[in-house]
Amino acid sequence: TPKGMKILNNFLNICGCKRNYSIKGLDKKIVAEIRATVGDETVIVGVSGGVDSLVSSVLIKQATPKIFCVFVNHGLLRKGDDEYVKQLYSSLGFENFYYVDASETFLKKLRGITDPELKRKIIGNAFVEVFEKKVNELKKQHGEIKFLGQGTIYPDRIESAKASAAAAVIKTHHNVGGLPEKMRLNLIEPVKDLYKDEVRELGKAIGLPKEALSRHPFPGPGLAVRIVGEVTKERLDILAAADAIFIEEL
Repeated sequence: TPKGMKILNNFLNICGCKRNYSIKGLDKKIVAEIRATVGDETVIVGVSGGVDSLVSSVLIKQATPKIFCVFVNHGLLRKGDDEYVKQLYSSLGFENFYYVDASETFLKKLRGITDPELKRKIIGNAFVEVFEKKVNELKKQHGEIKFLGQGTIYPDRIESAKASAAAAVIKTHHNVGGLPEKMRLNLIEPVKDLYKDEVRELGKAIGLPKEALSRHPFPGPGLAVRIVGEVTKERLDILAAADAIFIEEL
C-alpha cells in the first residue's frame, strides 16, 4: 500500500520494538547446522533454478561436497529455463548435476484436467514419482542417500497449512509434506524460516549473481496453473512465448 512502510514503522514505535533483526552471519550458522546434521552422508536436492532452491543448494554445497542436484523438466517451464538452469549450476561448480526430461509424462497426466488445485496435486504427485525414480537410480550407482535438501520457505509452509495447527490450506506445495513414506529421506530445509526477500539477502551474502537472485518468482507447477482449462502443448508454447515477452519488458 502507498503508506505501508509508514504503517509498519508506526506500529514498531507504538510497540516499543527494537530494530535489531539482521541476517548477518546467518549463512555460517545454517552451514554449520547442515554440517552437524548430515556428517559424511549424501544429500540429494531437487532444484528448479528459482531463488529458494538455488540458495538452499549452495548452502548445502558449502556444508558438504557430497551433494547431488536433480533438475526435473516437467515441460511447464518458462521459455529457455532448462538451458538456463543447466548453465547456472555448471557456472557455480556443481559436479553432480542431473537433468531429467519428464515433459511427456506430465502432459499425459494432465490431459483433460481443468481444476487448478487438481492440476497442482497431479503435478506434485508426478514430480515425486519422477524424482523418486532418479533417487533410486543414483542409489544403485553411488550407494545410500539419506538426506533430501529442499528450498521450502516460510510462506510455502503457511500456504500449505504446515506452519501451525491453526493454519488453513491456501494452496498445496509439492515440497511441503509431499514425500512418500517409503523414500525414507531426512529433510534438510536451509531457508524454511525465511521469507523471499530474506532468501535474496542471504543469496547476496554468499556471493550469488544478482541476475539469479532477482529472477521473477515462478510457481512450482509452472505454466500449468496459468492456463485456464486443459493444459496442452500448443497452449504451453503460446504462454511461454507471451511470458518471455512480459518478463523482458518488466
